[in-house]
Amino acid sequence: MRVLVIDDDDALREVIAGALESQGYEVLQANNGRNGVDSLHRSPADLVITDIIMPEQEGVGTILEIRKSFPDLKIIAMSGGTGSGSVDYLEVAEKLGAADTLMKPFRQHQLLSAVRGALGQVETA
Repeated sequence: MRVLVIDDDDALREVIAGALESQGYEVLQANNGRNGVDSLHRSPADLVITDIIMPEQEGVGTILEIRKSFPDLKIIAMSGGTGSGSVDYLEVAEKLGAADTLMKPFRQHQLLSAVRGALGQVETA
């Protein structure tokens, strides 16, 4: 299974990639939504994990663009903030079709559980 991780935080993106690779996933990385969508057009993935608040192209716009080009692609949205004012970006992401959401900081087991759930994989003990 191929997973695309989109986050402008290089260190966090590397940690997520390492956790996924240790479980046998092939991981592609992008530092913003625009680069992530471009990457999907070059090399399709089974799942996208995207941050919401990023420069260049933020996550909500990225989710909308992915939905347009890849309507069945599973997406997990993650964020360290709830949004501006009364807007909860993770709630918005769910309404746009994200299979799951993760509030940063999260633990590795939460990440892997969300990934397995989004991909319809059975949890192993």
